[in-house]
Order: sequence, then structure tokens, then C-alpha cells
Amino acid sequence: MTYNPRMAFEELFGSGGSEADRAERRRINRSILDGLAHNIASLKKGLGADDRNRVDSYLDDVREIERRIQAIEAYNSSGAKRELPNAPIGVPDSWDEHVKLMLDLQVLAFSAGVTRVSTVKFSRDVSNRVFAESGNTTAFHSASHHAEAPKSIEEFAKINVYHHSLVAYFADKLKKTPDGDGNLLDHSLVLYGSAMGDSNVHTHRRVPFLLLGHASGALKGNLHVKAREGTPQANGLLTVLHKLGVDLEAVGDSTGTIVI
Repeated sequence: MTYNPRMAFEELFGSGGSEADRAERRRINRSILDGLAHNIASLKKGLGADDRNRVDSYLDDVREIERRIQAIEAYNSSGAKRELPNAPIGVPDSWDEHVKLMLDLQVLAFSAGVTRVSTVKFSRDVSNRVFAESGNTTAFHSASHHAEAPKSIEEFAKINVYHHSLVAYFADKLKKTPDGDGNLLDHSLVLYGSAMGDSNVHTHRRVPFLLLGHASGALKGNLHVKAREGTPQANGLLTVLHKLGVDLEAVGDSTGTIVI
């Protein structure tokens, strides 16, 4: 698992023949784009106006993310008091900023075809992190064991609503990124879900998940599907793979697919 935005950025877009070369570039605060000016100019000569604008927009996005990472590193190495003193220098203290930066990196990688598949995990298991942005000051793990108390369920729901807002942030970024005859959301399939159906008793039955995007027309959308009692979650995962053109007979304990 890569949780350092700098590490993710370098793995996706980094240049230089060695880690020492990349470290030297960072030391003198150079952009990865600085050494590509000639190549970029040569590429743009053979492009039409729309494609040139798209290249410019992509490069602007790369540089903007790079600036954000540099600003985080500068602050974290300034001697200022940090909320998480032991966190890597490239990791922001703000969880909201951290997640959005990682999501933006994924959108950027998708838009250039650097990768076709990515996964992001919002938190570690049994985490006692407090998501203050949600309006709930109870640690996530404690909040998840709500003992069926209505007030506690409402408080736990605030955290889930906040997490869903970040999924919406990601989907909006994909939708606003042109891709072929549409946008990245049109041509992607995003699966967001949980490992539990009822965290209070750690049950993995009736595990909900959400699909966003149209997978290049393979998924219509605007559907709410309630699977039959006893349907394995793996049936949903197998269905997603089939929608993406991956022809597998089974995944885990799957017994078939779900009609969506």
C-alpha cells in the first residue's frame, strides 16, 4: 500500500535514471516537467488545437499536484508543529487533503493511461481516527459499534455521509475530465463499498456497494438492486468483472452474476 503522495507521484510520473537523480531534482525544487520542454514542444507541433489544449490541461494538472506535494513537504520540514509528527514528510496532516490528493493522482493517471486499475482505502481496519470533517467527534471504530442506539447510529451515519462525499468528489473529477467521445466517468467503473453489512456485530451478510460510471456503455446506471437473501458478495464482484470484459467463471465463493 502506497500512502505517501510523493511516492505515488514519482511511481506514476517520476523521471530520472535513479532515485538519486530524482532526489536531486526534488532538492533543487525542479519540476518533473522541466526536462521535458523540448519533447512537449515537439509533440504539440503535430496536434490540432483541441489536442494541444488537452495536453496543456494535462500538464497543468501534473504541475498543480506537484506544487501541492511540494507545499506539504515544505510545511512539514519547516519545524512547524504537526498533528502527526511521525508521519512521512510528504503526507499532509489533514486527512481530507491527503485523500483528495491521492484521488486526484488516480484521475491524472487514468487520463493519461498510465494505469487502468487503482484502489484506494479510506482507512486502516480497527482505526481510531476521528473524522472531524464529518461533524462527529467519535473515533470511527468506536462509532461503528453503535449498539443499535438510534442516536449513535445517527452519529455513525455522519462519518459515512462524509466518506460518500469524497466518492462524489472523485466521480466529479472523472466526469470533468474529457476522454475520447465522452469523459473518464463514462469510460470507467468505480466500485465503492464496505467489508461489513452491519459493523455493530461484524456481519458480512447484506454487504452494500455502489457502482459509478458507465464502463464505456456496459452499465446503464440509475438502478437500485436488492439481491436475493444469501447472495454472496462475490457475485457482485464477478458481475463487475464481466462488465469490464474479464471473462472469469468464478470469484471466491461466487455462485453466478447479478442482473444489472
